Amino acid sequence: MVIGGESDGQRRQSVLPYVNTVSDMVKYTVMKQEALQKITVLLPRDLVKRATQASGQGLTPTIRQGLEAVARAEAFRALRQWRGKVKFSINVDQLRED
Repeated sequence: MVIGGESDGQRRQSVLPYVNTVSDMVKYTVMKQEALQKITVLLPRDLVKRATQASGQGLTPTIRQGLEAVARAEAFRALRQWRGKVKFSINVDQLRED
């Protein structure tokens, strides 16, 4: 949120980091309630450009989606370890009839 105007031709700093609109203020308030970790990463520019174009979002949401995809992949890997080890009492032929 920018406090005051641009009286001297310079934009004043935001009171809160990354908050310049009411929408940003709402997002910041919601994010503030979560446990967040600020990181610095070096990424190839081409990868960043391709990823943000593919997601259609900015850098932070794109990186968040990527991290969530990695976490999901690990969860699916853990589930695949159970393949063939769990016995179901469901008749597949009966399910197909429905």
